[in-house]
Amino acid sequence: MSTARVKRTPPPSGLIVVDKPAGWTSHDVVGKMRGIAGTRKVGHAGTLDPMATGVLVVGVEKATRLLGHLALTEKGYDGTIRLGQTTNTDDAEGEIVVSAPAAGVTVEEVAKGVEALTGRITQVPPQVSAIKVNGERAYKLARAGEEVELKARPVTVSAFEILDVRREGDLLDVDVSVTCSSGTYIRALARDLGAALGVGGHLTALRRTRVGPYDLSMARTIDQLATECVILPMAEAVAAAFPRRDVTEQEAGLVAHGGRLPSAGLGDGPIGVFGPDGTLLALVEEKGRLTRSLAVFVP
Repeated sequence: MSTARVKRTPPPSGLIVVDKPAGWTSHDVVGKMRGIAGTRKVGHAGTLDPMATGVLVVGVEKATRLLGHLALTEKGYDGTIRLGQTTNTDDAEGEIVVSAPAAGVTVEEVAKGVEALTGRITQVPPQVSAIKVNGERAYKLARAGEEVELKARPVTVSAFEILDVRREGDLLDVDVSVTCSSGTYIRALARDLGAALGVGGHLTALRRTRVGPYDLSMARTIDQLATECVILPMAEAVAAAFPRRDVTEQEAGLVAHGGRLPSAGLGDGPIGVFGPDGTLLALVEEKGRLTRSLAVFVP
Protein backbone atom coordinates (compact mmCIF):
# COMPACT_ATOMS: atom_id res chain seq x y z
CA MET A 1 0.00 0.00 0.00
CA SER A 2 1.34 3.43 -0.90
CA THR A 3 2.39 5.67 1.99
CA ALA A 4 2.79 8.79 -0.16
CA ARG A 5 1.32 11.87 1.46
CA VAL A 6 -1.48 13.72 -0.25
CA LYS A 7 -0.27 17.24 -0.90
CA ARG A 8 -2.76 19.75 0.49
CA THR A 9 -3.71 22.81 -1.49
CA PRO A 10 -2.55 25.82 0.53
CA PRO A 11 -5.25 28.29 1.61
CA PRO A 12 -5.53 31.69 -0.04
CA SER A 13 -3.24 34.36 1.37
CA GLY A 14 -5.04 36.74 3.69
CA LEU A 15 -5.92 37.75 7.23
CA ILE A 16 -8.02 36.01 9.83
CA VAL A 17 -9.42 38.19 12.63
CA VAL A 18 -9.57 35.99 15.72
CA ASP A 19 -11.44 36.72 18.96
CA LYS A 20 -8.77 35.32 21.28
CA PRO A 21 -10.09 33.46 24.32
CA ALA A 22 -8.79 34.09 27.83
CA GLY A 23 -5.99 31.81 28.95
CA TRP A 24 -4.54 31.34 25.47
CA THR A 25 -1.21 32.81 24.42
CA SER A 26 -0.95 34.40 20.99
CA HIS A 27 1.34 31.49 20.08
CA ASP A 28 -1.41 29.04 21.11
CA VAL A 29 -3.76 30.75 18.65
CA VAL A 30 -1.19 30.55 15.84
CA GLY A 31 -0.71 26.84 16.51
CA LYS A 32 -4.46 26.20 16.41
CA MET A 33 -4.91 28.27 13.25
CA ARG A 34 -2.19 26.28 11.47
CA GLY A 35 -4.38 23.23 11.82
CA ILE A 36 -7.60 25.03 10.90
CA ALA A 37 -6.14 26.84 7.89
CA GLY A 38 -4.08 23.87 6.77
CA THR A 39 -0.71 25.62 6.49
CA ARG A 40 2.43 26.17 8.55
CA LYS A 41 2.71 29.72 7.20
CA VAL A 42 0.77 31.47 9.97
CA GLY A 43 1.74 34.42 12.18
CA HIS A 44 0.11 37.13 14.27
CA ALA A 45 0.27 40.92 14.49
CA GLY A 46 0.76 42.25 18.02
CA THR A 47 0.90 39.91 21.01
CA LEU A 48 -1.99 39.69 23.48
CA ASP A 49 -1.32 38.56 27.07
CA PRO A 50 -2.94 35.24 28.05
CA MET A 51 -5.34 37.06 30.39
CA ALA A 52 -6.59 39.30 27.57
CA THR A 53 -9.30 38.50 25.05
CA GLY A 54 -10.32 40.05 21.77
CA VAL A 55 -8.89 40.99 18.41
CA LEU A 56 -5.79 39.10 17.31
CA VAL A 57 -4.98 39.54 13.62
CA VAL A 58 -3.55 36.37 12.09
CA GLY A 59 -1.92 36.19 8.66
CA VAL A 60 -1.70 33.10 6.48
CA GLU A 61 0.63 32.39 3.57
CA LYS A 62 1.89 35.61 1.89
CA ALA A 63 -0.09 37.77 4.32
CA THR A 64 2.43 36.94 7.05
CA ARG A 65 4.56 39.62 5.37
CA LEU A 66 1.93 42.22 6.28
CA LEU A 67 1.94 41.46 9.99
CA GLY A 68 4.94 43.55 11.05
CA HIS A 69 3.38 46.60 9.42
CA LEU A 70 -0.09 45.94 10.88
CA ALA A 71 1.39 45.55 14.37
CA LEU A 72 2.38 49.23 14.24
CA THR A 73 -1.17 50.51 13.74
CA GLU A 74 -3.39 52.10 16.40
CA LYS A 75 -5.21 49.77 18.81
CA GLY A 76 -8.32 49.94 20.99
CA TYR A 77 -8.96 48.26 24.36
CA ASP A 78 -11.63 47.95 27.03
CA GLY A 79 -10.35 47.06 30.47
CA THR A 80 -10.83 47.18 34.23
CA ILE A 81 -8.30 48.81 36.55
CA ARG A 82 -8.40 47.87 40.25
CA LEU A 83 -7.16 50.66 42.50
CA GLY A 84 -5.91 49.76 45.97
CA GLN A 85 -3.63 46.85 45.07
CA THR A 86 -0.26 46.61 43.33
CA THR A 87 0.90 43.33 41.77
CA ASN A 88 4.34 42.26 40.58
CA THR A 89 3.06 41.88 37.00
CA ASP A 90 0.78 44.94 36.94
CA ASP A 91 -2.17 42.63 36.24
CA ALA A 92 -4.32 40.04 38.01
CA GLU A 93 -2.04 37.15 37.02
CA GLY A 94 0.64 38.35 39.43
CA GLU A 95 0.97 38.37 43.20
CA ILE A 96 -0.30 41.28 45.27
CA VAL A 97 2.76 42.99 46.72
CA VAL A 98 1.22 46.16 48.21
CA SER A 99 -2.30 47.03 49.37
CA ALA A 100 -3.55 50.51 50.27
CA PRO A 101 -7.18 51.54 50.91
CA ALA A 102 -8.72 53.29 47.88
CA ALA A 103 -12.03 54.03 49.61
CA GLY A 104 -11.13 57.71 49.92
CA VAL A 105 -10.28 58.17 46.23
CA THR A 106 -12.93 60.24 44.47
CA VAL A 107 -14.18 59.87 40.91
CA GLU A 108 -12.86 63.38 40.23
CA GLU A 109 -9.36 62.35 41.33
CA VAL A 110 -9.52 59.29 39.08
CA ALA A 111 -10.59 61.49 36.17
CA LYS A 112 -7.63 63.84 36.76
CA GLY A 113 -5.27 60.88 36.90
CA VAL A 114 -6.65 59.52 33.64
CA GLU A 115 -6.33 62.93 31.99
CA ALA A 116 -2.65 63.11 32.99
CA LEU A 117 -2.05 59.79 31.23
CA THR A 118 -3.72 60.91 28.00
CA GLY A 119 -1.84 62.25 24.98
CA ARG A 120 1.85 61.90 24.23
CA ILE A 121 3.38 60.38 27.37
CA THR A 122 6.44 58.39 28.42
CA GLN A 123 5.83 54.95 29.84
CA VAL A 124 8.05 52.38 31.53
CA PRO A 125 7.02 48.92 30.28
CA PRO A 126 6.03 46.30 32.87
CA GLN A 127 8.82 44.21 34.40
CA VAL A 128 7.06 41.13 33.05
CA SER A 129 7.06 41.99 29.34
CA ALA A 130 8.51 40.59 26.14
CA ILE A 131 11.01 43.43 25.72
CA LYS A 132 14.57 42.19 25.32
CA VAL A 133 17.24 43.21 27.84
CA ASN A 134 20.76 42.18 26.84
CA GLY A 135 19.30 39.56 24.52
CA GLU A 136 16.90 38.09 27.10
CA ARG A 137 13.17 38.66 27.43
CA ALA A 138 12.38 40.88 30.42
CA TYR A 139 9.76 38.45 31.74
CA LYS A 140 12.30 35.61 31.87
CA LEU A 141 14.73 37.74 33.87
CA ALA A 142 11.98 38.96 36.20
CA ARG A 143 10.72 35.44 36.85
CA ALA A 144 14.28 34.35 37.61
CA GLY A 145 14.31 36.96 40.38
CA GLU A 146 16.47 39.52 38.61
CA GLU A 147 15.69 43.21 38.92
CA VAL A 148 15.04 44.45 35.39
CA GLU A 149 15.56 48.12 34.60
CA LEU A 150 13.52 49.11 31.56
CA LYS A 151 13.76 52.54 29.96
CA ALA A 152 10.74 54.80 29.59
CA ARG A 153 9.45 55.02 26.03
CA PRO A 154 7.25 57.58 24.31
CA VAL A 155 3.74 56.35 23.50
CA THR A 156 0.51 58.05 22.48
CA VAL A 157 -2.76 57.52 24.34
CA SER A 158 -5.20 59.30 22.05
CA ALA A 159 -8.25 58.42 24.17
CA PHE A 160 -8.55 57.24 27.79
CA GLU A 161 -12.17 57.23 28.91
CA ILE A 162 -13.79 56.17 32.18
CA LEU A 163 -16.84 53.98 31.51
CA ASP A 164 -17.82 53.06 35.07
CA VAL A 165 -16.54 53.19 38.65
CA ARG A 166 -17.47 50.59 41.28
CA ARG A 167 -16.51 50.45 44.95
CA GLU A 168 -15.58 47.02 46.33
CA GLY A 169 -14.86 47.64 50.03
CA ASP A 170 -11.46 49.34 50.19
CA LEU A 171 -10.95 48.80 46.46
CA LEU A 172 -12.07 50.85 43.46
CA ASP A 173 -12.71 49.15 40.11
CA VAL A 174 -12.57 51.48 37.10
CA ASP A 175 -13.82 50.31 33.70
CA VAL A 176 -11.98 52.16 30.93
CA SER A 177 -11.75 52.41 27.16
CA VAL A 178 -8.32 53.19 25.66
CA THR A 179 -7.17 54.05 22.16
CA CYS A 180 -3.39 54.06 21.85
CA SER A 181 -0.33 53.68 19.70
CA SER A 182 1.61 50.49 19.16
CA GLY A 183 3.85 49.65 22.12
CA THR A 184 1.50 51.04 24.77
CA TYR A 185 0.95 48.74 27.77
CA ILE A 186 -2.51 49.00 29.33
CA ARG A 187 -1.07 47.23 32.39
CA ALA A 188 1.38 50.10 32.75
CA LEU A 189 -1.45 52.66 32.52
CA ALA A 190 -3.18 50.82 35.39
CA ARG A 191 0.03 50.75 37.43
CA ASP A 192 0.78 54.43 36.79
CA LEU A 193 -2.77 55.57 37.54
CA GLY A 194 -2.67 53.75 40.88
CA ALA A 195 0.77 55.18 41.67
CA ALA A 196 -0.36 58.72 40.89
CA LEU A 197 -3.32 58.30 43.23
CA GLY A 198 -1.10 56.90 45.98
CA VAL A 199 -2.97 53.61 46.34
CA GLY A 200 -1.46 51.39 43.66
CA GLY A 201 -3.30 49.73 40.82
CA HIS A 202 -3.33 46.81 38.45
CA LEU A 203 -5.32 45.51 35.49
CA THR A 204 -7.96 42.85 36.20
CA ALA A 205 -9.55 42.50 32.74
CA LEU A 206 -8.57 43.43 29.19
CA ARG A 207 -10.30 43.03 25.85
CA ARG A 208 -8.74 44.31 22.64
CA THR A 209 -11.49 45.81 20.53
CA ARG A 210 -9.50 46.93 17.49
CA VAL A 211 -6.21 46.61 15.62
CA GLY A 212 -6.08 49.29 12.94
CA PRO A 213 -9.29 48.89 10.89
CA TYR A 214 -9.98 45.34 12.15
CA ASP A 215 -12.43 45.28 15.05
CA LEU A 216 -14.58 42.89 17.06
CA SER A 217 -17.38 43.03 14.47
CA MET A 218 -15.01 41.17 12.10
CA ALA A 219 -13.61 38.79 14.70
CA ARG A 220 -14.59 35.13 15.05
CA THR A 221 -13.97 32.70 17.87
CA ILE A 222 -11.75 29.65 17.45
CA ASP A 223 -14.85 27.42 17.41
CA GLN A 224 -16.48 29.53 14.69
CA LEU A 225 -13.30 29.43 12.60
CA ALA A 226 -13.03 25.68 13.02
CA THR A 227 -16.48 25.44 11.41
CA GLU A 228 -15.83 28.08 8.73
CA CYS A 229 -12.36 29.55 8.29
CA VAL A 230 -13.06 33.05 6.97
CA ILE A 231 -9.96 34.59 5.38
CA LEU A 232 -9.97 38.25 4.38
CA PRO A 233 -8.21 38.43 0.98
CA MET A 234 -4.93 40.29 0.96
CA ALA A 235 -6.12 43.00 -1.44
CA GLU A 236 -9.07 43.82 0.84
CA ALA A 237 -6.89 43.65 3.94
CA VAL A 238 -4.32 46.08 2.55
CA ALA A 239 -6.94 48.47 1.15
CA ALA A 240 -8.60 48.62 4.59
CA ALA A 241 -5.40 49.20 6.54
CA PHE A 242 -3.19 51.43 4.36
CA PRO A 243 -3.45 54.23 1.80
CA ARG A 244 -4.06 52.90 -1.72
CA ARG A 245 -2.17 53.76 -4.90
CA ASP A 246 -3.38 52.52 -8.28
CA VAL A 247 -0.75 52.37 -11.01
CA THR A 248 -0.57 51.92 -14.78
CA GLU A 249 0.42 48.68 -16.47
CA GLN A 250 3.92 50.03 -17.11
CA GLU A 251 4.31 51.12 -13.49
CA ALA A 252 2.95 47.73 -12.34
CA GLY A 253 5.74 45.97 -14.20
CA LEU A 254 8.29 48.19 -12.50
CA VAL A 255 6.83 47.62 -9.01
CA ALA A 256 6.63 43.85 -9.57
CA HIS A 257 10.42 43.79 -9.95
CA GLY A 258 11.05 45.96 -6.87
CA GLY A 259 11.48 49.14 -8.90
CA ARG A 260 10.82 52.62 -7.55
CA LEU A 261 8.05 55.02 -8.46
CA PRO A 262 7.86 58.79 -8.04
CA SER A 263 6.35 59.64 -4.64
CA ALA A 264 2.68 60.60 -4.73
CA GLY A 265 2.50 62.46 -1.42
CA LEU A 266 0.51 59.77 0.37
CA GLY A 267 2.33 60.32 3.67
CA ASP A 268 4.42 58.24 6.02
CA GLY A 269 3.96 54.53 6.48
CA PRO A 270 3.08 51.66 4.16
CA ILE A 271 1.10 52.24 0.96
CA GLY A 272 -0.69 49.49 -0.94
CA VAL A 273 0.08 49.49 -4.66
CA PHE A 274 -2.56 47.99 -6.98
CA GLY A 275 -2.39 47.17 -10.67
CA PRO A 276 -4.90 48.25 -13.35
CA ASP A 277 -6.94 45.08 -12.74
CA GLY A 278 -7.08 45.65 -8.96
CA THR A 279 -4.38 43.08 -8.15
CA LEU A 280 -2.34 43.82 -5.05
CA LEU A 281 1.26 44.27 -6.20
CA ALA A 282 3.25 45.49 -3.23
CA LEU A 283 3.59 47.51 -0.08
CA VAL A 284 5.84 50.53 -0.51
CA GLU A 285 6.82 53.59 1.47
CA GLU A 286 7.74 57.03 0.23
CA LYS A 287 11.33 58.10 0.81
CA GLY A 288 11.88 61.62 -0.47
CA ARG A 289 11.01 61.78 -4.17
CA LEU A 290 10.79 58.02 -4.69
CA THR A 291 9.07 54.97 -3.22
CA ARG A 292 10.87 52.01 -1.66
CA SER A 293 9.46 48.47 -1.69
CA LEU A 294 8.57 46.94 1.69
CA ALA A 295 7.09 43.73 0.28
CA VAL A 296 6.30 42.54 -3.26
CA PHE A 297 3.43 40.06 -3.56
CA VAL A 298 3.26 39.23 -7.28
CA PRO A 299 5.34 36.27 -8.56
